[in-house]
Amino acid sequence: MHALILAGGCGTRLDLGEKPLVTLNGTPMIEYVIDAFQAAGHEVIVILSKKTPYTRNWCRARGIPHFTASGSGYIEDIVEAAGFLEEVNPFFTCVADLPCLKPAVIREIEGKYRESGKEACSVWVPRDLTMNAGCRSSYVGQVCGVPACPAGINILRGDIIERPQEECQLLFHDESLVFNINTRDELERIRLVFRARESEKQ
Repeated sequence: MHALILAGGCGTRLDLGEKPLVTLNGTPMIEYVIDAFQAAGHEVIVILSKKTPYTRNWCRARGIPHFTASGSGYIEDIVEAAGFLEEVNPFFTCVADLPCLKPAVIREIEGKYRESGKEACSVWVPRDLTMNAGCRSSYVGQVCGVPACPAGINILRGDIIERPQEECQLLFHDESLVFNINTRDELERIRLVFRARESEKQ
């Protein structure tokens, strides 16, 4: 299954240049996401826009497959990329700023999606979990009766990409999905988490 990593936004709220290249322990955030999907056995394609030329150069230098979309919008870029790639199978989409993502979580998402028999899949985390971690989301929905925020990971079918798809909603109580970095506050919190992990290794 392909994994389309969305890296075309300009990161205005963070205001530190191209957000995918903002580093944690010297590693760009997008690299953590790419590594997680590759470790889970998926072929990664980075979806860029004209707003992210340095991320495009970063991909080129590392031989990472990429496609530059028109930058019309998140959904529009996914549809455009799926059409360009002639994707007819289910594929992952994921934001580039989810640096704690784990391969095991990716595999679990895929397994639950296939078990559901639905056309598509969206992944959510409880709102309380995001708030406890100091992260916020501009959107809150109800999943299994629980107020929840989108994690930034979905599965879509390429052959019906032009129409709405019936989806299963997966609720994950997993902190690895909480840190979707949009503000400097959130960036500082995740840097503290990474520092703590490094200290534990020593």
